[in-house]
Amino acid sequence: MIQIHRQMSSETKVPLPLWCLIILLVCFVSFFVYNDTVPADLMESRNLVTAREMINTGNYLIPTMNGELRLEKPPLPTWIAAGIEHAFPYNLAAQRAAAGIAATLMVFFLFLLVRKITGETFLAFMAALVLATCYNPVMMGRNATWDIYCHAFMLGAIYFMWSAFKSEGKQWARFLLAGFFMGLSFLSKGPVSFYALLLPFLVGFIIVEKPSLKGKTAPFIAMIVLTLIVSFWWPTYIAIFHPETGSAVAAKESGAWLSHNVRPLWYYWQFPAEAGIWALFWVTSLFYYFYYFRKRNPEPRNIFRLSVIWTLAALILLSLIPEKKTRYLLPMLIPGAINIAFYLWYSMKNVNDMSKGEKILLQINGTLIAVISLIIPIGIYFLAKDGHMDWFFHLVLPSLIFWAIAIYLFAGLYGKKGIFPNRVFFGTVLIMMSFILFYYQPVTRLFVNENRHSISALRDDPGLQGLPFHYPTEEGTIRMELVYEAGRSITPIDLKNDSVVYAALPFVLVCEKPAPDLLENLEVTIEYIGTFDNNWRKVDSHRYNKELVKEVYLVKKK
Repeated sequence: MIQIHRQMSSETKVPLPLWCLIILLVCFVSFFVYNDTVPADLMESRNLVTAREMINTGNYLIPTMNGELRLEKPPLPTWIAAGIEHAFPYNLAAQRAAAGIAATLMVFFLFLLVRKITGETFLAFMAALVLATCYNPVMMGRNATWDIYCHAFMLGAIYFMWSAFKSEGKQWARFLLAGFFMGLSFLSKGPVSFYALLLPFLVGFIIVEKPSLKGKTAPFIAMIVLTLIVSFWWPTYIAIFHPETGSAVAAKESGAWLSHNVRPLWYYWQFPAEAGIWALFWVTSLFYYFYYFRKRNPEPRNIFRLSVIWTLAALILLSLIPEKKTRYLLPMLIPGAINIAFYLWYSMKNVNDMSKGEKILLQINGTLIAVISLIIPIGIYFLAKDGHMDWFFHLVLPSLIFWAIAIYLFAGLYGKKGIFPNRVFFGTVLIMMSFILFYYQPVTRLFVNENRHSISALRDDPGLQGLPFHYPTEEGTIRMELVYEAGRSITPIDLKNDSVVYAALPFVLVCEKPAPDLLENLEVTIEYIGTFDNNWRKVDSHRYNKELVKEVYLVKKK
């Protein structure tokens, strides 16, 4: 027990750079290590094709995807991706690293926010590490998709807004920084984060803190004005130069919220699963707030109350939107990380005063984590023993580490000296980091198609340089993964129109059916190049998509 109290009372003696260095190390493992193991998925391909075409066309204000206008998404993350593509062509790891940087920024903004609200550096440190090791943020920080950008910028806006409201004076700089970051969030993914992250926060902020605009009205209005300027200059530009397309896109995007991926109202009530290894802690923290914590009403109570209201408001607001996807729950993990961190931090501070029920609750959570740490190496062995695993690095060494963590946890839960909640926290973080370091790559490879033959092999074919790539219009559309991997646009061609075909010669045909059958009545020479399977999922997977299997031919004059 003495160890816990010494830890909590001496946390201010730990230099701030050391806290930040540890957070940075955890973020590096969570978001950057082995981030290129899995090929680009559909969403990533769409984004990266758009970025590449910005470079090829030199048009950075009017994005295109496979030669067609793509105005559905604001361009800020695409500009970032274009800059990376210019510096590191075809480097998926670098593109995903940009998302990792955004995720790291989000984690640090949470650290700053919690530290600002409570003055407790260790609590803020815990919240940051929880967020950096939750399943949903880890996966979003490893993919070149745009959700992580908008929420990272919005959390920055929330931090500066809180600081402005809770500090003396007008706070012009902080309000303007809040407005600027809100604008960046809008330029990343439109109003998504305003609804999913900012609005739930404001509900909690107003209820808990009852902020006043006294003496701050002018900078607050300036914040709103700056937000509007940064947010809407690009949509305004599109509305002026592409009014019809812009209106159609706006109608399409708003309609998608009502008609695409429609799920029932209760669909998101499995939200704790998005926290991964912290799932049971998240449920426990909410239960703890309503059953134990409110009866004691200790200080600093505002952060826990705020985070609970913030979490529940986000859950309700997200549930009201008909379109639902689990990745949309990312903003809920931000207050969720505070829920979890505060529960464990408060347990550390009050370990001597915990009731029997509280101790049992903590032991249930910790025991589950310890058991998981025990069985992970065994499960991985049976799951991946026939795969490409290094005997020492993937089996012996991680087994010793995971079992050592399990012993560390059991000793901290059932030892003669009592319960040590700090071991539960650090042990859980270590399990997540160890899993990524030792098992992420071999486990992921179990699901990767070993017979994958990517169309990217054609990028360096000297006989195809400078030739246009086409697909038959009768086959509908082309999958964007193929366009990304091919490294060039693959545009439709009407093979039933002889004059169109002759005018396009020579060209590369990417098709599902054999080209001789499609061009049997034309005077052309057809050279078979190969069959390419861009599926990274295995053939027996339900996610295997036959649209990613194409035959490629070189079509020339006879």
